[in-house]
Amino acid sequence: MKKLILLSFFLIVNNQDYGQNAIPSAEEQVNATLQAAPEEKRAQATVLGYSPQGSLVTLRVGRNEFICLADDPQKEGFSAACYHKDLADFMSRGRELRAEGKNENQNFEIREAEAISGKLKLPDHPSTLYILYGKDAKYNPANGVVEHSNLRWVVYIPWATAESTGLPTKPMVEGGPWIMFPGTHRAHIMITPPWPKEDNF
Repeated sequence: MKKLILLSFFLIVNNQDYGQNAIPSAEEQVNATLQAAPEEKRAQATVLGYSPQGSLVTLRVGRNEFICLADDPQKEGFSAACYHKDLADFMSRGRELRAEGKNENQNFEIREAEAISGKLKLPDHPSTLYILYGKDAKYNPANGVVEHSNLRWVVYIPWATAESTGLPTKPMVEGGPWIMFPGTHRAHIMITPPWPKEDNF
């Protein structure tokens, strides 16, 4: 009897764990991910997400300049992103290197060398990445909203510096713009607004 009770408990726990990591439907992934994009760009954006087996796939082919990437349900918290299509090579190369087991420093160094050599194509104009994120953020299918989330902007300007842009190297006020990784292939303007008061736990 004790063995039967333990087995039942083990199965319940395993099922609960599986539910926490289950892949959302394609429709839910698309609806949640598009909230990272400007509203006027959502209807025609391409959306990448995850198959039931956990592979990265194209969930929807779009017709504008935006590519959106769904939250990875196997990772803690929530993080969905939308970016200009001219950042596609940079983004996909980063995913490839992480899949190979490269850490962030190695990822940076490899892409820096490839950008300098011309192997890695970077945009020659400012290109924006939007990130909808939150450690407690979660898509609520009942109201179609990613709740308890915040949005930040990353404007890539490869090789730009504080001197060439006039930007500070750290925020002057909370949520203010600043330049990160100046003088490198990954130079960008970072804008992280404060959390909404109702979600500032």
